[in-house]
Amino acid sequence: MIPAIALVDWLVVGDVPLGFLYLIPMLMVGSVLDPWQIGAVAALCTFLAEAFSDLSWHLRTGISRDVLFFVAFFGVGSFVREVSRNRKVTLEHLHEIELQSDARREAEEQLRMLIESSPAAILTADADGGILMANEAAHRMLGVHADGLPGRALHRHLPALQNVSTRDTSQQLLRAVMQARGLREDGETFLADICFSTYQTDAGMRLTAMVLDASEDFRSHEVSGLHQLLVGSRIAIGAVSHEVRNICGAIAVVHQNLARSGLLRGNKDFEALSSLVLSLERVASVDLRQTATRATEVDLAVLLDELRIVVVPSLHDEEIVTQWLIAPSLPLVWADRPSLMQVFLNLITNSARALSKRGVRQLSVAARSDNNKVVIEFTDTGGGVAHPEHLFHPFQAGAEVTGLGLYLSRAFLRSFGGELRYQPVSDGACFIVDLTPALPTGQDDECAQSAS
Repeated sequence: MIPAIALVDWLVVGDVPLGFLYLIPMLMVGSVLDPWQIGAVAALCTFLAEAFSDLSWHLRTGISRDVLFFVAFFGVGSFVREVSRNRKVTLEHLHEIELQSDARREAEEQLRMLIESSPAAILTADADGGILMANEAAHRMLGVHADGLPGRALHRHLPALQNVSTRDTSQQLLRAVMQARGLREDGETFLADICFSTYQTDAGMRLTAMVLDASEDFRSHEVSGLHQLLVGSRIAIGAVSHEVRNICGAIAVVHQNLARSGLLRGNKDFEALSSLVLSLERVASVDLRQTATRATEVDLAVLLDELRIVVVPSLHDEEIVTQWLIAPSLPLVWADRPSLMQVFLNLITNSARALSKRGVRQLSVAARSDNNKVVIEFTDTGGGVAHPEHLFHPFQAGAEVTGLGLYLSRAFLRSFGGELRYQPVSDGACFIVDLTPALPTGQDDECAQSAS
């Protein structure tokens, strides 16, 4: 286009200047060239406009005219370049906004689906405690019809959260977990595990709570605790009865010897002693045998992990170094899970008590499979047991509290086919728990082959 304009400017004769036509190619090159290239084209157009101009060139007027030509051409080209660049940046920014908007919509959809499909009740409330949002699980848990919770007061169903939300923006944001009482629509009370947090928005303070119905877990825990209490009571009373029977047997022998001698014949106190011995024997002979245990298949690896979570903090506070040597792929064992946990806790508590009086405090828990049984060893550096022959007997002389811990632990284990043994080690003690696998080793292998 530049040569065409130059040719037309050369052919047209007259006082009509055509140099302004070079603005057209400058508009075109400004959108594609760099600034220095635009300057070069502007200089070329300035030279051609002056060369084919019918105006005479003088030093004073010609230089001024050429400067104006160059500034005009370069300014138009630069302006177009900036407009083109801004347009390109705007389009890129607009495309980025569209991508972010699509991503935001997708994230919001995923979040909405996550909230709606969550088994936990999720609620959001404002500073006044009014419910803003509640998912389907919240309506189901609280017994409210669909979309009936928004607009209600949160403390109507969760009274413990009544004073959490506030309009005071200076209040510290909260992140907490608690267990509290919840109320359903029909007035039924349930135990709720509540994870809640507060956060600040432009519209004020907000509160979000995730609620789980812990009533069933609570009932199961209490029933299991009652079962353990009853089983332990039966065993303890059985031990007492055994001791009473021994005492009664000794008194009966003495009574028979005195009766044969005839020295106390007709003595009312002596006859009362005979009745007392018979009564004690009848009390001690009451059948207090343990009912059938609730033995099931127990994942020992999981149970030992839970045991570790329970005991490690207290052992750390006692400065006891613990070592857990759990073999991989432990088989399922046949046991009553709560009773087995109580046995493990009792053995670790005994070791911690012995280690509290020692300088070197080390405790090792090892579990492995051995000859169609599963062995768990609790080894400590607590100095060992002075009289091992007295272990596992109730009411031992010198034992702390009642001396029933090891006696009950062995009774628990034997109730579902397990065993508790003691093995002395150097400068310490080792208690060994033997458990029966839920399936024999060979049968496990056959099941694995069948499954493959």
